Amino acid sequence: MSAIGNDYLSILTDGTVQLRSGKVDIGQGITTALAQIAADELDVSVTRIHIVRTDTSVSPEEWYTAGSLSIEVGGAAVKDAATTLKSEMLRLATHELDARKEDLTVSDGMITAPSGKTVTYWELAGDGAGADVVSIPESVGGVSPEGRRWDLPPKFRGEASFVHDLELPGLLHGRVVKPPSRNATLTSLDTSQTEDLDGIEKVVVSGSFIGVVATREEQALRAVRRIELDAIWDEPQKGPSPTDPRYLLNGEATTEVAADNVELSIQLDGRSLQAEYSRPYLAHASIGPSCAVAVEEDHKLTIWCASQGVFELHRELCKVLEIAEDDVRVIHLEGAGCYGHNGADDVALDAAILAGAVPGRPVRVQWSRADEFAWEPYGSPMVMQLNATLDDDGMIAGWNNDVWSHAHLARPGSVNGVGLRPAHYLENPHPWPGLKEPALPAGGLLRNAVPLYDLPNRRSTGHFVADSPVHTSALRGLGTHGNIFAIESFMDELAGLAGEDPVAFRLKHLSDERARAVINDVVDLAGVPIGGLSAEGHGYGLAFGQYKNRSCYVAVVAEVKAENEVRLVRVWVSVDAGRLINPDGVLNQIEGGVIQSASWALKEAVTFDGDRSTTRGWLDYPIMTFSEVPEIEVRLAADSDRPSLGVGEGAVGPTTAAIGNALAAALGIRIRDLPFTADRVTDAILAS
Repeated sequence: MSAIGNDYLSILTDGTVQLRSGKVDIGQGITTALAQIAADELDVSVTRIHIVRTDTSVSPEEWYTAGSLSIEVGGAAVKDAATTLKSEMLRLATHELDARKEDLTVSDGMITAPSGKTVTYWELAGDGAGADVVSIPESVGGVSPEGRRWDLPPKFRGEASFVHDLELPGLLHGRVVKPPSRNATLTSLDTSQTEDLDGIEKVVVSGSFIGVVATREEQALRAVRRIELDAIWDEPQKGPSPTDPRYLLNGEATTEVAADNVELSIQLDGRSLQAEYSRPYLAHASIGPSCAVAVEEDHKLTIWCASQGVFELHRELCKVLEIAEDDVRVIHLEGAGCYGHNGADDVALDAAILAGAVPGRPVRVQWSRADEFAWEPYGSPMVMQLNATLDDDGMIAGWNNDVWSHAHLARPGSVNGVGLRPAHYLENPHPWPGLKEPALPAGGLLRNAVPLYDLPNRRSTGHFVADSPVHTSALRGLGTHGNIFAIESFMDELAGLAGEDPVAFRLKHLSDERARAVINDVVDLAGVPIGGLSAEGHGYGLAFGQYKNRSCYVAVVAEVKAENEVRLVRVWVSVDAGRLINPDGVLNQIEGGVIQSASWALKEAVTFDGDRSTTRGWLDYPIMTFSEVPEIEVRLAADSDRPSLGVGEGAVGPTTAAIGNALAAALGIRIRDLPFTADRVTDAILAS
């Protein structure tokens, strides 16, 4: 089929437009918004857009799908590509229609001259003259939008949508046996009994990496249980448990001052306040464990996985497996959503290693639930210490906040070395790389550590503890969650010290008009006494944040009931994200962020026995259930004249902080450590 286009877009002679993006859909519906951008700029119906799954062999490289940048960056790239392509099509049409470019009009791909003569994009594509001609591999799959979200209809119909569902001819099933703890090494293993089991195609042992390939999945699971009985491991003596995040305060840290606008010395007196907040290790807790499929044919490797960065993964796979980059292809398929760095990259390497042991046969590798909880990279624990002084007018005269944390970014391609955990257990291992704090303005532990408020004397400092007992990496929002929780909780505490309403106290320290607008808007939307109680004794709390101090503005009001347990009753949200490409998608992102953040606030924490995670399943790691989801009302600012701002991670910090402030209003007691479990509330009441 003839085509004409550029790296992102191709106009095909069958009347469709093929869209390729380096940004992947992980359930946030981003490809629908990208299709809308392309359709608007090209002046074609969105139903003509055919979306190609992100594929290292055909897609443009756009780093990771992360940081709420898919619209800000990926959308801008698609817009520029569509604008350029439309201009080229109009240039070609001037010859066909004998008209000036500026006199031509376009409607759904039909170009019309003042004379009434017409030519379509698809006819010009058939000529193949003038613009770059793009070859489209027949094996590249895609899908056209249906309704608001192109990815939802097949899910509703129960069709295969996820990498877990991928079936290829001759498919085999692989499993990997994980060490008992992260620093354990294999000392001996007799594989003879495993190899004698029914259906076992291959047992792969390389250093401390152990994998099995079987005809059926239950056969692979039976082999794993046999190996777990036969393997002998050397496990270092357990260190102290990192369940309490305050161990970070004793770690060797690299310090970075993110904001320092004065020689600051805060005197703690009757008008001063200091407080310490914390959050624990958090898991991504994807409903489906990580999965990947790989096949090696004719010395070329193809991998299907749910990585959020297929190009970075591609490079590291080549490095570990010592394969030329042209001989490896990574294709994105949806997995269970995670919004961060879960096991999707590591399981891709697992699948690649096992596929290499059985050339010509595709191998599907799925982690167990216990594997996912124990071996995915966690969101780092955090400790935030804040102190501030008020002047005689009740204004903040001095502010200091410090944050301690491990790495929030250890994805493949973002570290000096190999960021794939299985690579460190192979016979020729790749040492775990040295980790570092990502630079501001995005940052990792320092993300949103600098308050947006107008503070004349302010210092914000990060303490990066590189040495972690377990693997930590990106989790939705990175340091934003802990930092906004601490800052917005502290603002409420300072308002109490000043004897002021928490809304008025914030506004008199805030000159950013868009920030003020979302705060005022959410207060109007909720219509409840912020910092006060309902007739039933429910508490109301407010929190605000601008994600990364440069993306979307989000203000949240939470209603909390605190009796036998903490119950989130209702949430109101105001959002300013600039121009909205797909308002329904924005609502989905905000609502999802509220629910995930609420689950973190009320329930979630990874626990340890020494440096071994004791979190292995849902009983160990409860998450918010459907019946516990609160009523959520979101109001979006209408602002089509401003650039689009990312929203995917904007709600996580303000939501947890608003819940904390509402809980303090309900109890009359401030709880500064997450999560707000019933036991923690009881302990706080007894200690008060």
